[in-house]
Amino acid sequence: MNLWKQMTRKPDVQAALNADHLLTRSLTTRDLIALGIGAVIGTGIFILPGTVAATTSGPAITIAFILAAIVCSLAAMCYAEFASALPVAGSAYAYGNLVFGQVFGWIIGWALILEYMLAVAAVSTSFSAYFASLLQGFHITLPAAIAGPFSPSHGTYVNLIAVIVVLIIGVMLSRGMQSSMAINRLMVLVKLVIIAIFIVVGFFYVQPANWHPYLPFGAKGVLAGAAMVFFAYLGFDAVSASAPEVKNPQHTLPRGIIGTLVIATILYVLVAIVLTGMVPFTKLDVADPVAFALSAVHLRSVGGIISVGALAGMFTMMVTMIYSSSRLIYAIGRDGLLPRWFGHVKGHLPENALWTVVLIIAIMGGLVPLTQLVNLVNIGTLIAFALVSIGIIPLRRHQAFNNEGFKVPGYPVTPIISFLFCLLLMTQLSVETWIMSLIWFAFGLVIYFSYGIRHGHVAEKRIE
Repeated sequence: MNLWKQMTRKPDVQAALNADHLLTRSLTTRDLIALGIGAVIGTGIFILPGTVAATTSGPAITIAFILAAIVCSLAAMCYAEFASALPVAGSAYAYGNLVFGQVFGWIIGWALILEYMLAVAAVSTSFSAYFASLLQGFHITLPAAIAGPFSPSHGTYVNLIAVIVVLIIGVMLSRGMQSSMAINRLMVLVKLVIIAIFIVVGFFYVQPANWHPYLPFGAKGVLAGAAMVFFAYLGFDAVSASAPEVKNPQHTLPRGIIGTLVIATILYVLVAIVLTGMVPFTKLDVADPVAFALSAVHLRSVGGIISVGALAGMFTMMVTMIYSSSRLIYAIGRDGLLPRWFGHVKGHLPENALWTVVLIIAIMGGLVPLTQLVNLVNIGTLIAFALVSIGIIPLRRHQAFNNEGFKVPGYPVTPIISFLFCLLLMTQLSVETWIMSLIWFAFGLVIYFSYGIRHGHVAEKRIE
């Protein structure tokens, strides 16, 4: 077998579908929507509507959110079809492996490892900052030594709260999916109730005059705003990582993915309508626009409740991303591209993969300054979105894929448009982001050619 054929070999579909039989199917549509909302609706809902309205779109930020949701729904439908046709662990990594071949699956998986772990590590530090601020409200101040990344010159050695919250989530997920999902659903409910409180209370302080002019930056501002808020919807893809643990996956997974996007869009639009109606959009270019708007109408006490909602939002986002990244590492280890120790299942859970992910994220969140690296989350996501979108075409062409569930409407135009839009957004990322990502992928290819290509295993039967 020559090198290219070895790099592009594909596993047998039936072997792949049966590979995760040790995992337990216990998750329902409600669990998946809770996972999706947990990932998508975070602190961004309390920040983005205000800052983007003030700087880019004005009150027409509502249209920007709807446009971004429409575009994001293209990729969401592609994910939903893959999840329906191939309910296997590994999400986009597994899809790429099955339709494009091993090296493409590895590249997608390597991008997602970066996306998930960096995202959680960054959010853990934000959680720590919010929690410390909440403690200060009770006149409790954490010592500087345990309140920041390792930087002895600044008197900080570890961000202890960031480490503790990641470890707590690890313990929660290690106790089984049913108890984990019960806690996650509760936290998502708390978050949704708090968002609803802001929408309902804020509605009574809306002044329609604040919506004029509605298009202060013109149509160009709405389009620019849509490009900015597109990233607010990222996270729904993590739902597909749960495929082998879902009841009736051909129907449940598409409902979870698309349901997440619909609910997220409604919440973002309602918050944007109320926020820009409470105060003039020109005043919302602040770090905490929702809290600012509540203070402007003399509702500071409600602002404290919003802080609890922000903490709940960050917690559920970390739950979803740690869960998804552990299943991704498990799938790559199961296929031999990483040591098969990661693919070991104990008590119906991939314990080795889970605790590896938890410890790496805890170390990153506790010790490493992440400011310059967070933009890499976007490029990892867009690479996965692009390949999943265009992957619908070879998926449909292969007879081995028997999909009786959801299918992308408007084939093949819809997946091609989704692919092109992902490429367009990737061109908007900074040169520094591209350079850092190329370094990451070069490191990943070194691992693939030195280990993965020799140890990765596929069934003898190939998809031609």
